[in-house]
Amino acid sequence: MTSDESRIVRWREWDGPGLEHLALRRRSGEILAEAAVICSGEDPFAVRYRIVCDAGWCARSVEVDMIGTGERLVLASDGDGRWTRNGMPMPELDGILDPDLTVTPFTNTLPIRRLRLATGQSAEVITAFIELPALTVVSYPQRYTCLEEGRRYLYESRASDFKRELEIDRDGLVVTYPGFWHRV
Repeated sequence: MTSDESRIVRWREWDGPGLEHLALRRRSGEILAEAAVICSGEDPFAVRYRIVCDAGWCARSVEVDMIGTGERLVLASDGDGRWTRNGMPMPELDGILDPDLTVTPFTNTLPIRRLRLATGQSAEVITAFIELPALTVVSYPQRYTCLEEGRRYLYESRASDFKRELEIDRDGLVVTYPGFWHRV
């Protein structure tokens, strides 16, 4: 994405009726992502989120609203890895730069764009992992490996044996996340 550009992206759950609509804008030195996600499953729910990043794709704020319940989460970062939750310090997240929302492939874009890995390079990150619909936030170790620059990444959880090969587009947005999401 170039400066002052907007983009609409939609994903569908791999095997369900769930859907995400994301509006992504870049302007005035920041990147703004706003989305609504409808999640299917045993206990379906819907959520709105808003993530503001600086020009280097480092998250500065995350707002999550559970549609229909009034529950809300607001995380703010100083850009150097110090976070607050609803205004209260979260020292357990010290040093973390990236949020990871369980309901969207979009948050994979943040470390992919921020790290700018070349083919064959890997990087380990720890994310502020936001579990939904509970709105719990925990630190979560991950690894990204660039398999083909600008096209494919391997995402690996460092807390389990979970891994997926992600196909991305020219902007680092996920096209396919096998078993979970695919672009509409």
